[in-house]
Amino acid sequence: MRWFIWTYWLVIGAHFFAQLFSYLFLPYEASAHQFYLHILLYPTLLMSGVTACAHFILFKAGRYSFYSIFLAGTIISMIIVHLNMDIRIIAAIMLLPIFASILFFRLNLTWFTAVLQAAGFSALYVWDEGFRSFVTAFDLIAIVLFFVLSTVAASYIIISGRDLVFDLEAAMIAQQQLLVENTVMSQRSKTDALTNLYNHMSFHEFYEKAMEFADRGAPFHLALIDIDNFKSINDTFGHRVGDTILANVARVIKDRISPADIASRYGGEEFALLLFEQSFEEAHALVDGIRSELAKSRHPELDGRAVTVSVGLKSYANPYTKEKLFEDVDALLYQAKRTGKNKIASVALIV
Repeated sequence: MRWFIWTYWLVIGAHFFAQLFSYLFLPYEASAHQFYLHILLYPTLLMSGVTACAHFILFKAGRYSFYSIFLAGTIISMIIVHLNMDIRIIAAIMLLPIFASILFFRLNLTWFTAVLQAAGFSALYVWDEGFRSFVTAFDLIAIVLFFVLSTVAASYIIISGRDLVFDLEAAMIAQQQLLVENTVMSQRSKTDALTNLYNHMSFHEFYEKAMEFADRGAPFHLALIDIDNFKSINDTFGHRVGDTILANVARVIKDRISPADIASRYGGEEFALLLFEQSFEEAHALVDGIRSELAKSRHPELDGRAVTVSVGLKSYANPYTKEKLFEDVDALLYQAKRTGKNKIASVALIV
């Protein structure tokens, strides 16, 4: 709507300078007094006042802005037709607001605009004797037909445009739904359904990336966590309880790690952690916090008993390969298990 109003200002300015150029450089049958007052100044002020009112309504009473803008357009068209009635096709300018209304995709607005143009043309024809003298019977019939056909064509464009918009919206919604489904499927393919941690395959993808970044100077720490005596839990309390314990351990791990870290269920009762942006001491404290919290937690499913874990932890150091680092951490994990369980084994110390 603001674009429409600024277009009106441009039309008023263009008309002003066109009239002035015609008077100064072309044959013009008007005295200086008549031209400057009645052809140049008064009509320009009237068109500017109408446009200013539409501008005011746009900011102060937006709900009526559509109607005020097209009413202003009709009045501007009438004034231009009145001042240039000797130009045979000038009345065609009154068709422009009808086609301009198509941009808003509102049938009621297009019909309102068509009625305005018909009323404006009728007013010119009835009250402006000079204009009437230039309009022949053929012109009158042709202009009326143009109004009707333009309105019908504009309405057809709007209806067709609406159908196209509905089709585009339906296609967009379908595409969004497909994107969401693909995202969900992708997420499901990367996570373990029971623990909601990353799965074995995803861990190796992140592990590869971690190795690449480590070679560029961004080291990390690898930790393997294994639930102690998990087979005994399954044998004594059943696999459903075992699944509950796995989910509980995964929740504690997820709550303890930072957003920059990666936690995955590597397989069975074993979890793998990639810890970034921290020193070895901080990484050790983090996994020890997981171990300590689990050792103190009591599980009703296990008749109030706690679950313990053993941990292997080691930092990346050049020129480790990913296989070598994983093997070393796995060896540390089994060292922790062999030396009593519920502890962390690392390169630097055994707790």
